[in-house]
Amino acid sequence: MMEVSAGIASPFAHGELKLKARIALARELREQRYDHAFVLPNSFKSALIPWLARIRVRTGYVGEVRYGLLNDARRLDPRAMPMMAERYAALAQPAGEPLLRPLPPLRLRVDTAARAELLQQLELDLSTGPVVCLCPGAEYGPAKRWPTQHFAELARQLRDAGYQIWVIGSNKDHDLGAAIALESGGAAVNLAGRTSLEQAVDLLSCARHVVSNDSGLMHVAAALGVSLLALYGSSSPVFTPPLSEQAQVLKLDLPCSPCYQRECPLGHFNCMRQLTPRQVGDALARMQPSLHEAAR
Repeated sequence: MMEVSAGIASPFAHGELKLKARIALARELREQRYDHAFVLPNSFKSALIPWLARIRVRTGYVGEVRYGLLNDARRLDPRAMPMMAERYAALAQPAGEPLLRPLPPLRLRVDTAARAELLQQLELDLSTGPVVCLCPGAEYGPAKRWPTQHFAELARQLRDAGYQIWVIGSNKDHDLGAAIALESGGAAVNLAGRTSLEQAVDLLSCARHVVSNDSGLMHVAAALGVSLLALYGSSSPVFTPPLSEQAQVLKLDLPCSPCYQRECPLGHFNCMRQLTPRQVGDALARMQPSLHEAAR
């Protein structure tokens, strides 16, 4: 991202306090003399580090008893800003100002030389056919994940249409990718866990189409401007949509969906299980450029 000069990874898992480690990280940040911190999560712990780092302006929404930690605390009206991206963008504006719409378009820059080197390293050849990338992971929980059997069946359909199928994801998604590769009879190549996040961005930029759950990689694909089909079940595209004109959403709109749970509270998982590979394949075929046109 051209606007970002550095990234500092948070070493803390969800729910962990680890006060000594937070104090150590705050000391490192203090040395950088940052002027302004935007605290996006609503937890007390997330606001603690900027306060310990003595960052002069600390902006965020009122959350878990953190008035003393934030000195620019805002109140959120969720009805006025239903999208998470809008809520975060509003923090960049002065308090009380109406949100400037539309939001600026997302843009990710791809290093073409690094991409070419990566393709060679992974023994991937773009000349053998157009690529469809599958993103089967979802960090939040299994309720967001389209079944691996469905991804595998879709991979077989796409292979028969002349496509290469790459499974993209993190180390945590490796087993999902392995299952898809096995159940698809080798139609899909499992690349999950074999790349860094930056390299995953480069691979997604090669895709003719991306099929993804509601996940971080879905938003990456949207920012790349590639043709994207986003699958929703337990979550809602009203809250976290892919912000791209090249993206389409597919969901069943069952009465129990969205539930926003990590696992299906009813045990049937119908919101994703009943979304069939044929429906997903048909949706892809309707997208531009269509599968049939691209295969010619």
